[in-house]
This record gives sequence, structure tokens and C-alpha cells, in this order.
Amino acid sequence: MEKESPLVRLCLEEACKSGESVERWRLQRRSLERLPPHLADALLRHLLARRLLFPSLLEVFKHSVEKIDFRGESSINAEWMAYIGGFLNLSSLNLSDCPRINNSTLWPITGLTSLKELDLSRCSKVTDAGIKHLQSVANLEKLWISQTGVTEAGISLLASLRNLCLLDLGGLPVTDHNLSSLQALTKLEYLDIWGSNVTNQGAVGILKFPNLSFLNLSWTSVTQAPNVPHLECLHMNKCTLLSIEITHTSASASLKKLVLSGATFSAETETFFFTNKSSVTYLDVSKTSLQNFAFLETMTKLEHLDLSSTAFGDDSVEFVACVGDTLRNLNVSDTKITTAGVEILSGHVPKLETLSLSQTFVDDLSILYISTMMPCINALDLSMTSIRGFIQQQEEESKKSKPSLAALQSLTSLGTLSLEHPYLSDNALSPLSSLTGLTHLSLRSTSLTDFTLHNLSSLPNLVSLGVRDAVLTSIGLEKFKPPLTLRTLDLRGCWLLTKDAIAGFCKRHPHIKVRHEFAQESSSLDQNRLLPRSSPQQSFAKTSRRKSNQRPETSAAVSRSFIDQRVKYNRDELVALQDSPSSRLLPREGNFVSVPEILADSVIHMVIQ
Repeated sequence: MEKESPLVRLCLEEACKSGESVERWRLQRRSLERLPPHLADALLRHLLARRLLFPSLLEVFKHSVEKIDFRGESSINAEWMAYIGGFLNLSSLNLSDCPRINNSTLWPITGLTSLKELDLSRCSKVTDAGIKHLQSVANLEKLWISQTGVTEAGISLLASLRNLCLLDLGGLPVTDHNLSSLQALTKLEYLDIWGSNVTNQGAVGILKFPNLSFLNLSWTSVTQAPNVPHLECLHMNKCTLLSIEITHTSASASLKKLVLSGATFSAETETFFFTNKSSVTYLDVSKTSLQNFAFLETMTKLEHLDLSSTAFGDDSVEFVACVGDTLRNLNVSDTKITTAGVEILSGHVPKLETLSLSQTFVDDLSILYISTMMPCINALDLSMTSIRGFIQQQEEESKKSKPSLAALQSLTSLGTLSLEHPYLSDNALSPLSSLTGLTHLSLRSTSLTDFTLHNLSSLPNLVSLGVRDAVLTSIGLEKFKPPLTLRTLDLRGCWLLTKDAIAGFCKRHPHIKVRHEFAQESSSLDQNRLLPRSSPQQSFAKTSRRKSNQRPETSAAVSRSFIDQRVKYNRDELVALQDSPSSRLLPREGNFVSVPEILADSVIHMVIQ
């Protein structure tokens, strides 16, 4: 809808404003029949998102809507599907994760000759009988049935759908015999058979798919990467690789994406891994046992590289530097790289946009190398590192520490920053208020207070903000003035915030989605609430009766289920917290209740004991 005019967006908002507004236009079927498909699709999405859609209302959309996305909706059953069976122009239907979808509910769509895309992923009640229904939908081009109840016999039935170009059979018991029968699908370009029973012998049959460009063999017993002509993307996660012959032939020229996360390599495989120049632009070898990374020297076109959770360290950084001219995304989290490795890397990755160094041994000096030698960085993850926010001055006459995060101001493209570490303080993070280009910021520390929250209100473009496990107060949250652009606020683990404080903030800022222990209950009700099965008048009447029968909210600031997490602190930490000046200082005017004032009686009582 971002491409639609403001007038169109305003009309859609007004049409979905309430149940009464829906009822006013519900009978105008002729007008809706003439509604352009893209606008009808948008109106249907809005009604679904606001829980204003009910089965009989689908009747007015049957001549205009072309795409329906019901993924995860727990109310979709035979009644809904009966109406969907009348959508003669429907081309795409997503029913993934709908628990009530079964074989019989699929029968109404068997006559939809226009249907080309159908997603039944994780609909566990769909079995071989459901596949028999789908055989009559001859024009299907894309079919997702991963993690359903379909067996080997049902998979063989799919051979009759000759127009299929995408087939997702992930998690199903696909056998070598199934692959042989599916060779009739000559238009197939995308085949996902992760977790199947396919062996090396059956994988040879994959060569007979002439147009295959995507193949997922993850979690199978296949040990040899198939040499498939024109293959552009290959997934072999968690496989034991004894041979990668694809890299020694001309077929490697087409391979662009190779994902081997969690794979096990034999000594021979690792030695001969990519002995020729490769055209691969995307490589994921995360969580593997690789020790030798010299093969990276041959990957001259690499743009995305994931080495996380491997033995990669400073001694291997030179191999990345050799091909760094084209590199745009690099993930070396949970590796042995240190600040020395970052220094080697800096200057060799001029186009790098995304860098993850979480759970590594880098310190504050690495920020200087990143900010001066990696000018294109727009997403940076420095969580759980040795970064503390200060760099000790080298001059003898200067005894003060210099804020290290201030150097990030030179990264004009920086939009996403993650700094999750228990020892980061308010003073260390104070330079973040000058990073006006930030759109997504994630912080997590038990040392942060209201000061940081209010300090970040000056970021004009912030869309998502996380301040987790912090010692935020309810009054601090009440006085917080979020940026106008903010849409998500993550306050999970902020144990001092009360239910009333969270509810009050949500009421004042309804456009902001709050994530907190006290917000989970209400948000989960909104997301998982069953869609109405009857007319809107009946549904609204029931809602009104439920509201009138509700007991009034308790005035207690903390519910009975609230777990007092002051046990996180020992006696010395509580005493220090009581006298901490950072919890009392806020950048805005107003009277705030500090953490020591809230806990004063309890802290004194604990210390005396």
C-alpha cells in the first residue's frame, strides 16, 4: 500500500474503521465487483488484520480478489473454504499454519482453474487424500506442502501436476522412487526436500530436472553435492559432505548461492574445497567444523559471507581481505576474531554494509577501525563483546577516558545498531543520541536507567527501539516522549515497570507495539483471537456482553504473578544502586521517582538483615 495514493489509503482506513462501517458498504456488491484486484486485495488484508472479516463477507469479494493470505489463522475451516471456492479469479491462496485445514476443507477449491499458487505448509491434517483433491487443480504452478501428513504414496500423485515450477516437500518422507516419478515435472525450477529419505543414489536422478535452479537437500543422507546444470542455489545444511564435485566442473559457473550451515566436512573435502575460481556470491558455512579457510581466496565474486560459530580467527582474516572488494555482508559472530583481526580487515572491505561481531573478543578500538575504514556500514552488531564504551587516553597528561561510540557518527549510512551487553552504562551510551540516522537500535543491559531511554528520544528516525533488562521506572516511562517514527518498543526484562505503566503507555501511543512481560497477555489475545464465524452484529453483541461482565481492574501496581527480580542483585549491588546518581538524572525536566526511592524500604530492610 506504500505505492497507493494518500486518498486511497484514507479510503481503506475509513472502510475498515469499525464493524459498523463495514456493514454500511457490505451490501454494495456491484461496486465491489468493479473494484480493481489490487485494491480488493488490500481491503481484504485490512479487514483481516483488524479482525473484521467473517465468512459471509467473503461473498462480496469473489469477483475481484486475486490473492488471499490466511496464514496462521486458527478459524479458517470448511465454512470459510466454501466461500473461497467461489473466487473464480483467485490465483494465490496461503493457508499455511492453519490448524483446521484438512482434506475435506480442500474440496471446494478443486474447481478453481485460475489457482496457480497454494501454500499448505504445516497443515498437519492434510494427507494423501488431500493431494487427490489437488490433482484436479491442473494449473497449479507453485505448491508448498512441507510438514503435512502426506506420505510417499501421496508424493507420487504430484507427478500429474505438469505445470509445477515450485515444489516444497520439506520434512516429508520423500524417497528415491519419488524423485524418479517426479521427473515428469519438466518445468520444475525449485525443489525443496529437506529432511527427506533421499540417498546419493536417488540424488543422481535430480540431474534429469532440466530447469532446476534451486535445490534443498538439508538434513538428508546425501554426501555428494549433485552436479546439476543451471543450478543457482544449493542448500546442504547438516549434511556430511564427502565430495563437492560441483566445484570442479563448468556447472559451477551458474552456482550463486551455497548454504552449508552445520555441515560436516571430511579431511579430503576441506582440502579440495573450491580449487578453482568460483562464481558464488553467497556462502554460508556457519556452525561447521572447518579449520582451513584458504578456499576463500578463490571466491572473487563473494558478496555475502557467514562464518559465524566456526574456528575462524585473526590468522584467517587475510583470506577474507583478499576477496573483500565485492563483500557486502559479513558475519563472524561467535568466532575467535579480535580487534587485531578487525584492523587487518579494515581498508579491504570498501563496500561492506552489514557486519556482525557479536560474541567475539573485539574491544573499543575496533569501533575506530570500523568507523574510519568501513564507510558503507549500515548495520552493525557489537553485542556481547569486550566493548565498554570508553577508550583510555594514551597521553600521560590526560587521565580521562574518551567515549568510543562517538566515533560512529562518521558512519553516515548507519541505520541498525545492536549493543547488548550487561556492563554498558548510561554514560557509555550517551553518544548514541547524536546518531540521527538510526532506525533500529537494540540495547540490553542491567546497568541502564531512565536516562538512556529519555536520551534516545532525540533520534528522529527511530522505528524500532529495544532497551531490555534495564532498570526503568514507571514514572520514567510515563515521561518518555518517543520519536514520532517509533513503531516498536522492546522493554522485556525491565522488571520495575508495572502493568499499569505498560497499559498507560500503550493507551497514549497506540501506534507503538510494546514488547514486555505485562504486554504479552493482551497482545497474544489480539493476535490469536478467533475470527468471527457469524455476522458482525452477533459478534459485536457478544463482545459487549463480555465487556459488561468483566470485573474491574485491580488498582494494585503489581499483580500477584509478578516475580520480584530484585534477587538479581546481591546486597552490595543494592546498596550501590541506592546511591547511584545515574538513576536520578534525566535529560528532561520533571519529577521522577528513582530506583532507590522505589526500593528504599526493601533495600534498607535487606541490608539490615
